[in-house]
Amino acid sequence: MENLLSEGIKATPPSFVRSILKAASDPGVISFAGGLPNPVSFPQEALLTSMERIVKTYGSHVFQYSITAGLPELRQYIADRYHRIFGLNLTIDNIIITTGSQQALDLIGKVLLDKGDGVIVEKPTYLAAIQAFSMQQPNFYPVALTEEGMNPEGLEAALQNPVKFVYMIPDFQNPTGLTYSARNRSRLLEILRDHEVVLIEDDPYGELRFEGERLPYIGAGKLPYSILLGTFSKTVTPGMRVGFLISENKELLQKISIAKEVGNLHTNIFAQYLIWDYLKNNDFDMHIAKIKELYRKQAHTMMESMDRYFPPTVKYTRPQGGMFLWVTLPEGASAMSLFPKALEKKVAFVPGDPFYTDIRSANTMRLNYTNADSETIAEGIRRLGDLLREL
Repeated sequence: MENLLSEGIKATPPSFVRSILKAASDPGVISFAGGLPNPVSFPQEALLTSMERIVKTYGSHVFQYSITAGLPELRQYIADRYHRIFGLNLTIDNIIITTGSQQALDLIGKVLLDKGDGVIVEKPTYLAAIQAFSMQQPNFYPVALTEEGMNPEGLEAALQNPVKFVYMIPDFQNPTGLTYSARNRSRLLEILRDHEVVLIEDDPYGELRFEGERLPYIGAGKLPYSILLGTFSKTVTPGMRVGFLISENKELLQKISIAKEVGNLHTNIFAQYLIWDYLKNNDFDMHIAKIKELYRKQAHTMMESMDRYFPPTVKYTRPQGGMFLWVTLPEGASAMSLFPKALEKKVAFVPGDPFYTDIRSANTMRLNYTNADSETIAEGIRRLGDLLREL
């Protein structure tokens, strides 16, 4: 069988999170492993109303083939929202609807990368982005994260290599929960202006800020080769798989559109109509405000529990939004080795290894706080704290 497989698929690692979710599916296991929004945040009744309305109003259109770029009305909504919030001058021609942000990552890799091309990523970075880009067999150049964001000197050094694009998650970064500071964003913009390189800003969590002020994007509206990724998975429902890609570079969008035609013709049109009708007929900002308050309480419960139960040698980030925080164990400890012991105590997390392109047996782990109630979070952190004190 090995001889029949492509080099790209052999170079692509399986998703560690998908692998461990089965192990963590035991109802007795408290899982901080998945990146799951809290189901209580799904507007199920409003979506049911929208579902009935779109079938009655638009009839066969919601069941028919559609255009690759996506439903024009939904793209117009996105353009208007990003103009209102960020002052971006967008039209529907600047937006492509994708099957979740994950498809956008896959399309970008296919359009921009040949084997051996350079990709700059954060260290650590989103594990599914590593997966998506690995299919094209690039050379990864990881740049360390500081408390303020991607290290500017590290970015300058990495850009000395032949690089096609830079991938970053400036707001509530996955896996660390860190947010790039305003000063860091300005410095990174200065550096990137001097290079012909695509900047990809992945922003699945930006709407979920529960503390502090929202900051401007680094490249959107400022750099000629800028791509901004967004999604409704974290604010409406993940199961609909409706994301979007924004760029003012029409040539780049045309090539991405061709790749999408090849891949799936268009994103589920019923889901697009459903999301658009929901957004049009409900107070989306009020809905987001409720999610932010829910996640603020859950995040604070987790951090307060860690303050109480974790030994002082264990460090962790304190996110201002998003869905994750990042734990650093003492030097020499391996979170991957700790994982099976944690399962024995009926608690699960994601070890740091799959978030790096160049590190194994990392002393880091990611915890998700959005998919459990406060009582469950406190108990799970207590169990994890007991294990960490045994180290």
